Amino acid sequence: MAGETSPQLDYSKVRAYWKRVRPSMLGPYMMDGFGFPASAGRFRFRGELSAVTEAIQNLGPDTAVLDLGSGVGVWTEYFAQRFAKVVAVEASSALYDVLKDRCSRYPNVTTYNRDVRSFDPDGKFGASGGFGLVFLGGLLMYLNDRDVRALLRRLIPHLEPGAVVLCRESTIQHGVQALQGDYQVVYRSVETYRNMLVDAGFDVVSVRANTAYINVQMACELIKKWKSLAPGPFQCLPIVGRFAYWGLRLGYPWNTRLIPWLSAKMGREFPRLTNHFFVLKPSLHEAAARRDASLRDVRIEAEIFENAR
Repeated sequence: MAGETSPQLDYSKVRAYWKRVRPSMLGPYMMDGFGFPASAGRFRFRGELSAVTEAIQNLGPDTAVLDLGSGVGVWTEYFAQRFAKVVAVEASSALYDVLKDRCSRYPNVTTYNRDVRSFDPDGKFGASGGFGLVFLGGLLMYLNDRDVRALLRRLIPHLEPGAVVLCRESTIQHGVQALQGDYQVVYRSVETYRNMLVDAGFDVVSVRANTAYINVQMACELIKKWKSLAPGPFQCLPIVGRFAYWGLRLGYPWNTRLIPWLSAKMGREFPRLTNHFFVLKPSLHEAAARRDASLRDVRIEAEIFENAR
C-alpha cells in the first residue's frame, strides 16, 4: 500500500465544487436536488449520533477536539457542548461562513478557513497537551491516497495517550472507484480503507455501518433512476422525493439490511454507495516511537539546562 492505488484527484476541481455547494444540512450531505425535506439532514445526523457517542464515551470533558473538514459545523457544535476545546478546520468558504456563525457563541471553539493538507499541529492549530479526539467526517474521500496517509501520520505525534481518531467515509463493496468529472471523489471499500489506515500507523479498533446514511442513500439512488427515466417537467421531485424518502424512512433501520441482502440475492448491488465509521488508535509501534521521541526531547532539554549551568 505504499504507492498510489487510485486515479489522482484534481484538487482545483474539488475546491471549485465545494466553493459553490449549498451551505445547508442537505448540501454537505450530498442530498440537494432530490426533493427531500430538510428533516432528511437532521434524521441522518441523529442516526449517526449513536455511533459517535459510542466511540467517544470514554473521553473526559477536558478533551481537546480537532474537527477536520467540519462543513457547516453541526458536529463542531456538538463537540463544543461536550468538550473543553474544539479546533475546526474547513476549506470551503461557503461552508466556513456558516460554521463560523454557528459556533460564534462557543468561546471554546476556534475555527480556521484552511485546506486540511496545510494542517500544522506545531503552529496555531495546536492544542496544549495534544488532541484527545480527531473527527474526520467525510474528508478522506476527497484526498488522494498519498495525502490520506500523510495527513494521518502527521496527527500521531499530537495525540494524547488513549486518543481516538474517528473517520466517517462513503464506501463501496469492492476496490476503488474515482469520479473524474466536475465532482471528484474517491470511493474505497472497507478493506481498502483498513489497509490504508494500518499503513498510516493506526490500529482499526472497530468499523460500523452508518445505517442512517445507507437509508437515505437508497432514496437518493431511487430518485437518480427516476430522473433518468422521467422527462424534466414530469419528475415532480417535491412529491416523488418526499415519497421515496418517507417510504424508506418508515422502514428504518431493518430495511438497511434487508433490501441490500435481497438485492445481492438477485445479483444486484443496491445501494451502490454505503458509509462506515472507522474508530482508530495509533498502533503500539507508533505509540512506542512517540514515547521514545518524547523521552529524547526531555533528555535534550536536560542536557541544555545542565550545560547552561
